[in-house]
Amino acid sequence: MGTVDPRIAPPLTDDQWERLRSYGVPQDTVEGDVLFHAGDRWVDLVLVETGVVDIVRDRLKWIEETRIASLGPRTFVGELGLLNGQRSFLTARVVEAGRVHRIDHAALQRLMAEDDELCDLMLRTLWARREELRRGPAAWTLKIIGSAHSREVTALRRYADRLDLVYSFFDADEPANREAIASHGFPDDAFPVAIVQGKDLLRATPGLLAEALGLAYAAEDDAAVDLAVVGAGPAGLAAAIYGASEGLRTVLLDGVAPGGQSSATSRIENYLGFPFGVSGDDLTAQASLQAFKFGVRIIAPCEAIRLEPAADGLRITLADGAVVLARAAVVTTGVSYRSLPIDRWAEFEGAGIHYAASALEIRQVAGSEVVVVGGANSAGQAALALAASGCRVRLVVRAPELGAQMSSYLVERLLDDARIDVLTGTQVVGLEGGGDLERVRLAGGHEGEVDCRGLFCFIGAEPATDWLVGVERDERGFIRTGADVVGLDGAWRDLGRMPLPFETSVPAVFAAGDVRRGSMKRVAAAVGEGSSAVASVHRALAAMEVFA
Repeated sequence: MGTVDPRIAPPLTDDQWERLRSYGVPQDTVEGDVLFHAGDRWVDLVLVETGVVDIVRDRLKWIEETRIASLGPRTFVGELGLLNGQRSFLTARVVEAGRVHRIDHAALQRLMAEDDELCDLMLRTLWARREELRRGPAAWTLKIIGSAHSREVTALRRYADRLDLVYSFFDADEPANREAIASHGFPDDAFPVAIVQGKDLLRATPGLLAEALGLAYAAEDDAAVDLAVVGAGPAGLAAAIYGASEGLRTVLLDGVAPGGQSSATSRIENYLGFPFGVSGDDLTAQASLQAFKFGVRIIAPCEAIRLEPAADGLRITLADGAVVLARAAVVTTGVSYRSLPIDRWAEFEGAGIHYAASALEIRQVAGSEVVVVGGANSAGQAALALAASGCRVRLVVRAPELGAQMSSYLVERLLDDARIDVLTGTQVVGLEGGGDLERVRLAGGHEGEVDCRGLFCFIGAEPATDWLVGVERDERGFIRTGADVVGLDGAWRDLGRMPLPFETSVPAVFAAGDVRRGSMKRVAAAVGEGSSAVASVHRALAAMEVFA
């Protein structure tokens, strides 16, 4: 953040400034006033009318306080955490007396709903500030420490990346870091470690980190909502965005982090409106920002373990025992990755075996020999992305031909790329290595042992529906919806209607995306289903009100 870059401190016209002020509450300040502290949750957006406010990273046990920016008249204080309730990782302190105007979260949401120009300005500025903070000294407020080859560290970094957190990573395997890490005195079993505002979080997990940052589901979030969306892949993000934009109080829950399977895709080339392609991570980041714009409360990691009807609507029980109350729910939990039935597979997960080819995984293997397993688009896109990073890629396909499940444009690019060997009629049958994967054994059309620092597995997935009880599914576990529902109980007779499009066998519970029987397993289709399901949600809620 700074005072000269218009992306992060945009000049405001007189009209824009007056409109912004109309949403705030004035406050006179004196030197030394703290407008918010690091660690505060749901901090206000602060308009600086007169005076100067310093944004500082607090003193940590290994480093002194650092000024990040000074903001003077006709600027505003805040970054992306304003929108999702993340605890502030910086402190705002008045260094020159004056007057400010405080816009609380409710008023900020009204501003975004009522003033399109200010909404766009605010979103662009908050996003730009977050990106700038990720590259500067503010990143020391959250440090992740551990081996880059650890499954637990990878999970922690993936969570931080998907939520666009401001953090820094220190690889415990790097000789240059060992002395500094040893000076902290962490026990051997403490890793991964997350240091949050100078406080050590040992054996850190995404869930523990979310609690420390204020991103976990908390008692203060217990108010009932109109719509709960379970699963934050493309279908879930679309459902949440459409629901919230149409006036429904909406919460979006995910057991890992926003993105779903699409975030594992390095490049989506045939998505409407992106002629140069878009990565799954970028699509997720933009969709999450759009969800914040409309007031969606995104909570992750937050695993739902039970969904059941109740007198007051629906009850969604979370793994930690908390309960979310909702009038309607859309299940968009997608699918879980399949693995190969090979000895030592679990041992090498996170230590060479990956189910995604995002920037995080690609950085770990850049320039090395890798194997990609699978014959569909996700495998082809991963192979191209890995080759572009300097890897020698072997694409292992069990089918005798590459084009059976893959788009023709991908097939042509793969066959034309000298860095990629396409091995059809071939399977991976063995894994070798010490602590990390080093080699794989192949059988079939191509046999032998090949060096392999990373094995990327894209062989399909199973529907994530085991947690649902009483919701009708087909023999493979996919959810039946609409006219596809076979068994209807007395609840439907009482309602006097049949299931709506995307509605399951349980009234007011809908399903969309890959988890739904008959869905097309494509990102664009999932987005369409998520938004279409919300149209049926409105019809169901309207019918409930009439019936009541």
